[in-house]
Amino acid sequence: MFTGIVEEIGRVARVGSQGLTISATVVMSDLALGGSINVNGACLTVVALDQASFAVDVVPETLRRTSLGRLTVGEGVNLERPVAAGGRLDGHIVQGHVDGTGKVERVTDDETGYVVTVRVPAELARYVATKGFVAVDGVSLTIVDCDETSFSVALITYTREHTVVGNRRAGDEVNLEVDILAKYVERLIGGRPE
Repeated sequence: MFTGIVEEIGRVARVGSQGLTISATVVMSDLALGGSINVNGACLTVVALDQASFAVDVVPETLRRTSLGRLTVGEGVNLERPVAAGGRLDGHIVQGHVDGTGKVERVTDDETGYVVTVRVPAELARYVATKGFVAVDGVSLTIVDCDETSFSVALITYTREHTVVGNRRAGDEVNLEVDILAKYVERLIGGRPE
């Protein structure tokens, strides 16, 4: 389980046919073989590591649901280690199970703030609610506004400077994880099964 509070921006060091190698510093302190790491919102398993980088395998299902297959060497990625038992839950419950991808429609930076608007797939739009939660590339964000096809999130300066979401532009693909509680409620009341 994660909180959506990014610890650092790592850099893609290698892209292989079955996985990625990522250079990092902060998350390396207690990363272990077989442990979980959240990369741009996807929970992945560490399969190799040294003092300055770690490797993860990426299975076909993950490639289908995320933008990880389009990463390039040198590109920045959001990194977060799992929450420790007894630790703070500063963001919201983020599983690292990406539900799908969305496209950045526009980025506005004016007197109303820095706002990113994302077009959301129809199958995920029903889980998006104003003032609800969404994870965008693994970042816990509060939805400012939404309609049937998109939602907007406001980024504070810290989030812009310390996550890759602050660098996204119109047309960029982002990984989305909707609030798991909304999906459970829908299922319990007889909505669409997953």
